[in-house]
Amino acid sequence: MTACRSLSFLFATAHLGGNVSPVMPIVRRLAGAGHKVRVMSDGVNRLDAEAAGAQFRPWRRAPNRTDRGREGDPPDWSVSDKEGIGMVARFLAGTALAYAEDTIEELRREPADLLICYDMLLGPMLGAEAIGQRLALLGTMISFFPLPGIAPLGSGLGMARTEKEKAAQDAARLEMSAIFDAALPELNAARARLGLAPLDHLADQCHAASVHWLGTARAFDFEAAVLRPTMRYAGPLIGDPAWAEPWHSPWDKGDARPLVLVGFSTSFQNHAAVLQRVIDAASSLPVRLLVTLGGPIEADELVPAGNTAVVRSAPHLEIMKEALLVITHGGHGTVMAALMHGLPLLIIPHGRDQADNAARVVGRGAGLSVPRTASTEEIRAALARLIAEPTFRAAAGRLGEAVNKEARESTLVAEIEALAGDGGGGPYGPGPQEKALA
Repeated sequence: MTACRSLSFLFATAHLGGNVSPVMPIVRRLAGAGHKVRVMSDGVNRLDAEAAGAQFRPWRRAPNRTDRGREGDPPDWSVSDKEGIGMVARFLAGTALAYAEDTIEELRREPADLLICYDMLLGPMLGAEAIGQRLALLGTMISFFPLPGIAPLGSGLGMARTEKEKAAQDAARLEMSAIFDAALPELNAARARLGLAPLDHLADQCHAASVHWLGTARAFDFEAAVLRPTMRYAGPLIGDPAWAEPWHSPWDKGDARPLVLVGFSTSFQNHAAVLQRVIDAASSLPVRLLVTLGGPIEADELVPAGNTAVVRSAPHLEIMKEALLVITHGGHGTVMAALMHGLPLLIIPHGRDQADNAARVVGRGAGLSVPRTASTEEIRAALARLIAEPTFRAAAGRLGEAVNKEARESTLVAEIEALAGDGGGGPYGPGPQEKALA
């Protein structure tokens, strides 16, 4: 279904890593179709929003990053994935009221047919519920909150094939749910301030939405995942940030050595030492190594080898067209982009969803994973295998084609228009009862 009238959309997101750039192609398509689109986010994301054709609104009460300095980045999860997820849950719950009040204020200033919220950001969901605003959630990775049937985020567990493995996953889900729910008192305090009843679980705040799209491919996720009734796979969301610098190869056109792209996190994960070991590992291999820093690591923190070029940023989607393979921390956007280009991956997880993405890649034979503590020799051995053994590229091609098929067939934009334009009904059932915004 395509909307027959101009609609108004408000996207609510925050600078929490690589979660903004993947949404901007959707913003661009909606704006290009003649709809009015606003993006409410940290000031650092103004360029991305305006380049996509949207009006930008910064957070006022809620945290508002205005630069990409490492001091303001999300926590380094080298402490442990569980502790890291606990810190994120406390942040999301503790800032919920501020995000909610900013969202309500913006919607009272100018109503929207649909609020589309990043699916980790509890505050705008809370604000929408408080005023009866029609709401949809849009994620940019696998499910942040635990789902039945598969291991939870941060566990790094693969597909359960035995009763023992299933029991381990059940225990991991219970533990992770408890970690999330430890932050529930703060969220319920915010709900009370807005006149809403308390929730039983932190993830229940997502129930305020009419639909929850996961910005990943069904083919990438584990088939045993049991989605909640309102959840849908939207297909992969990928996009280069607007601030990525133009790409000019530093190598001669006649250089026949294959290109290996290194892309780690755009937020600080204390990964300079790992990048150096990657450089050292590739120094004796017959490749060209392009290291893109993304902002949190400075070039003078690394010592490049003779076959290495280090740049602050570069358009990954363009470079992948000529690359042989990708070395990454395992962020969802980089992994999706590599697979969609048929490229095998060496994943060195540093936390968040990265070990879980690695489990999905390794489980399909599309790459290898080594821990962040891996030595130079271990990294070199893994790279040598990925270069020499064609089975990895073949598997990446198969998985990548399945992911590409979902991208080509995605109806996400049409579904967004339908939900915004039909008064809250349509294929997802009735939306929340809408109250006056005044």
